[in-house]
Amino acid sequence: MCGIFGGVWRNGVHRLEAVLSDAARALRFRGPDDNGQETFQFGGATIALGHTRLSIIDLTSGGHQPMQSADRAVSIVFNGEIYNYRELRGELKRLGHRFASDSDTEVLLAAWRQWGQGCLLRLVGMFAFVVFDRGQGTITCVRDAFGIKPFFYSLEQGNFLFASEIPAIKELKQEKVELDWQRAYDYLVHGDYDSGPRTFLDGVFHLEPGHVLELDIASGRLAKAVRWWQPRIAERRDLGFAEAAEQLRERFLDSIRLHLRSDVPLGAALSGGIDSSAVVCAMRHVAPDAPINTFSYIAHGSEVSEERWVDRINQHVGAVPHKVVVSANELAADLDDMIQAQGEPFGSTSIYAQYRVFRLAKEQGVTVTLDGQGADEMLAGYNGYPGQRIRSLVEQGSYAEAWHFLDEWARWPGRSRLAGGKRAVAELTQGTLLNDFLRWISGMQTVPAWMNATPLEERGIVRRHPQDRSTQGESCRRLAAELALSLTRRGLPALLRHGDRNSMHFSVESRVPFLTLELVELLLSLPEAYLISPRGETKHVFRAAMRGIVPDDVLDRRDKIGFETPEKEWLLGMADTVRGWLRVDLQLPFLLQAEVLKEFDLIATGKKPFSWQVWRWINFSRWHSHFLA
Repeated sequence: MCGIFGGVWRNGVHRLEAVLSDAARALRFRGPDDNGQETFQFGGATIALGHTRLSIIDLTSGGHQPMQSADRAVSIVFNGEIYNYRELRGELKRLGHRFASDSDTEVLLAAWRQWGQGCLLRLVGMFAFVVFDRGQGTITCVRDAFGIKPFFYSLEQGNFLFASEIPAIKELKQEKVELDWQRAYDYLVHGDYDSGPRTFLDGVFHLEPGHVLELDIASGRLAKAVRWWQPRIAERRDLGFAEAAEQLRERFLDSIRLHLRSDVPLGAALSGGIDSSAVVCAMRHVAPDAPINTFSYIAHGSEVSEERWVDRINQHVGAVPHKVVVSANELAADLDDMIQAQGEPFGSTSIYAQYRVFRLAKEQGVTVTLDGQGADEMLAGYNGYPGQRIRSLVEQGSYAEAWHFLDEWARWPGRSRLAGGKRAVAELTQGTLLNDFLRWISGMQTVPAWMNATPLEERGIVRRHPQDRSTQGESCRRLAAELALSLTRRGLPALLRHGDRNSMHFSVESRVPFLTLELVELLLSLPEAYLISPRGETKHVFRAAMRGIVPDDVLDRRDKIGFETPEKEWLLGMADTVRGWLRVDLQLPFLLQAEVLKEFDLIATGKKPFSWQVWRWINFSRWHSHFLA
């Protein structure tokens, strides 16, 4: 796990050595164990590759980067882990390749030389890397299928810049960074972020999950990013439910075995929910004698506490538990550090619970953790995506089955027929004027009172919900289509960003064993009723697959909390501090801060209901003050 940075300068750069040093310093948390930089002159351009290293596999200097092939034709900087590197190395040896280290980077470099982009489908891991190929005269940038590892890039005055994080990109840029108004609008009004190539900085982009980007050095032409992997949702009908559960069990356990490969101490983030519990129990199943350290956030004195379920799993596997309890005062003290670590605004204070969990892991000397991220998006978790499932049934003509599903779904805690019906109507009217009207009567305004529409119009800002600008799914497979979208565009990329920045801020590598191509492709191909049962049970096939590994009482849970924080109590409990943050003049013509303060006062005094909007105001204001002031 590391940080990478660099660029191609065709028009020169002032003080390049100092610029690269500043970028490396901005990534020091991602790679405290080693760093390296190399510059090359090629095709009339200056090329720089930089790397900061957190040593996980092969702790010797054999893993130093940038790494070059033996003939010096190809160089690479790589952030991530290739878990099946041993198997790939054996295959490559048989093809005539020789290796000087036990590093997965060397295996990745050889695999790229042997198979080119064809190697990507062979990789089990998380990665973002850049290859400089002298023979082809190209710089190729690659990001893993789900975007577990970050990659940012920018074009500036004909120069191409890249880095693992926003602060490093800022150091590489010669020009002052500016706010991307569209992304700011989408976040502040609709809570949307990390759902496409745009970042909160104008002209700085994400390389999207599962994409490759190529720069021709001689011409300076940057090709359009292309997909190297795309989720497929065509249904297979050759697997019965029991057989599907057995295949899922085998593949999940195989993934856990690979994700346990490490030359440093490892543990697990345990929330108490089914996903993280399954990871911990599977760790014990495949490694009966290995020590397991778990790290958990506990919301003491709150109705959202998961402590009893955390204790249940720790006792079941004989883990060494580590718990953290946090307060509103601690949030206030750590807020600016967390916002700077994240690099861009984010969704809720639950990210602080995760931030503290990784800090705790660092304090206990654990460098690698396993996490249950991605399972909800693969298995129809959360509330089961009832709108999409009902739409699938309606499009099949199964009206009675759709009504029965809604009725059964509504029997679970925290659900109701009204809530399910609203989601179904929203899904069935997606992209229509009726949908816009329903949002309006629900109070979901496209230009709320604290926004100034005029400058937004002048800038050409699209003032609709971002989901309305997305393509729709495949008929009769609406749930599968939504899961595929959630895995790569809407939902999971943001969660993976939170985990990556929070863990790397404390020099901890967070691994996500659910997210392998083999597991995802299996699950997206199953009948939708295997994922969300006719009785409204989420993760239906996975619960069956984990019988005998995870305790039945955990698998039979009918609720879900996760790393949820008492956000309302925290934020309203420090209302005076919040007012001070919101009074800082951001000098943004579209944001009416006096109206924001009025809205907050109404919420703080109980005259308007609390919503996540409060956090968005706070987060955006503090982020803007740090990154753009």
